[in-house]
Amino acid sequence: MLSKLWQQAKSLIPIMAGTAIYAFGLHYFVIPNQLMEGGVTGIGVLLNYAVGAPLSISTLVLNIPLFLLGLKMLGKGQMAYTIFGTVSLSVFLALIERAIAHGWIVPFQTQQDFILAALYAGVTLGLGLGITFRFGGTTGGVDIIARIIGKWKGWSMGQVILALDLVIIGLALLYIPKEKVLYTLVTVFIASRMIDFIQEGAYAAKAVSIITNAGDAIASRVTEKMDRGVTLIPAIGAYSRSHKYIVYCVVNRQEVRTLREIVKAIDPRAFIVINDVHDVLGEGFKEEE
Repeated sequence: MLSKLWQQAKSLIPIMAGTAIYAFGLHYFVIPNQLMEGGVTGIGVLLNYAVGAPLSISTLVLNIPLFLLGLKMLGKGQMAYTIFGTVSLSVFLALIERAIAHGWIVPFQTQQDFILAALYAGVTLGLGLGITFRFGGTTGGVDIIARIIGKWKGWSMGQVILALDLVIIGLALLYIPKEKVLYTLVTVFIASRMIDFIQEGAYAAKAVSIITNAGDAIASRVTEKMDRGVTLIPAIGAYSRSHKYIVYCVVNRQEVRTLREIVKAIDPRAFIVINDVHDVLGEGFKEEE
């Protein structure tokens, strides 16, 4: 029982942390500088600009019909973390609104350097969403619609979310200057890159594929000198019909030069392909949690 609760806590606590960072970014960078955000949160931001509606309340109210639709169409299993993430976001938005009202937090507001506000908004929003997504949560909104449409029409979630976000950001032209909408596009781009960075993992390594006639010798030298695991894959050259090996190895970025020197010393004619990889799990790298 305790282990099950701990496993749930390991996901729920990061989701809370992610939504807290996201809420902070909205109130500290986005709203004070009249920037925008996509999704249902973006509609809440628009309502804040248009009629002064508190973002904490509008975000939750707008998501309630989507919760009911999602529970009916997608089931409780897919919606549990979405509901938790959305409620968590509303709670943190309310807490930050209260902190701002009491002067405990002074939002970052600029009249000149909007690019700085856009960049930091993108980093903060992307960091918060990236953590939330990485641990299985969401902030509700258009991703519920995207899942339903994807299940119904077969469209990708990315296509649906992009289309809805463009409509919402386009509506912002009715309430904020077009320059702010352009700055918002910078924020959205930075946020998307930050989400990818968090999702894929901060650690990046290199996967190296070496096509060679000296697979055994290269594998032995890499194992001996670099202490890295190596996989030998038998292969046949399509043109020459000669038997070769594909030597596959994952190394740190700093080790690529050493690996290339080993390969060139043994087989100068070897064909080397190097690819970026993320979130490497296993011996010699990050151990799975």
